[in-house]
Amino acid sequence: MRNVSFRHIETLQAIAEAGSLVQAAAALNMTPAALTARVKGLEDRVGLKLFDRAPTGMRLTPAGEAALEASRGVGRAMRDFAEAMHAIATGEGGRLSVGATSTAKYFAPRLIAGFVASRPKVDLRFLIGNRDATVESFRAGEIEVALSGRPPRDMPVETFAIGPHPYVLIAPPDHRLAGAKGLTKADLAGEAFLFREIGSGTRSLFDSFIGDTAIRPVQMRMELGSNETIKQAVMAGLGIALISAHTIAAEVVDGRLVCLDVEGHPIVRRWFVINRTDRALSPTARAFRDFAVQEGARFLPDLFR
Repeated sequence: MRNVSFRHIETLQAIAEAGSLVQAAAALNMTPAALTARVKGLEDRVGLKLFDRAPTGMRLTPAGEAALEASRGVGRAMRDFAEAMHAIATGEGGRLSVGATSTAKYFAPRLIAGFVASRPKVDLRFLIGNRDATVESFRAGEIEVALSGRPPRDMPVETFAIGPHPYVLIAPPDHRLAGAKGLTKADLAGEAFLFREIGSGTRSLFDSFIGDTAIRPVQMRMELGSNETIKQAVMAGLGIALISAHTIAAEVVDGRLVCLDVEGHPIVRRWFVINRTDRALSPTARAFRDFAVQEGARFLPDLFR
């Protein structure tokens, strides 16, 4: 039974449809003798008689009827196989694993939804974590493409810019510096700052920001693990914070947070879509990467573009 081939199935279907070995042979571009030999080979392999030979043509036996019905399932499977391979080859289907740093969650779901809207055959896996977790997933091959504001430097990658990624200093609306114009770093001395955990891209930028000796008197007194917690803590009056502008659009519009007018701000970085160069990129992942480069900027929050 293991030696039954697709050609045997094709033979079974052709004879059943034509009702004649001669006509089936012509349809398959074979001689009647060659087709007869193939039919015999099929019957020998299954150990059953599949056709009754009669002067009027070839008629399926009960075993042949069952074989024909089963062969139709094989035909459907082969068509599904061909369609699936075509979808993967063109990027219209297949599996896609995308990772994003936690700050990217404010636009990444919309970007991914825009990509898969016209590609319902894509089997999507989406992972969000802080930068260290995303880089480790990228390193382990758990994700093919990553969305991040700071590409890793310890592995071979290609980086493609998506759009601007501004960072701002935020405060509650009743803060003493709210509404002040042209603040300098010296004006921030003595303020309580809230900042992200070590390993996040925001923390790296914050460390660079506070590294200036002019603001060393700043009292760093609280470390928090997510942008949402940072925002809530600032609104509660616990301090001010450097944060991605893409995470606070709704709160600024609603008047729950304000952006301080500090020289050199916003600090503008870039969002990137990243893939490894030492591993083959699937057509689906390549299609997503290209979509992110071409269309990604329109999915970024509007307030601070």
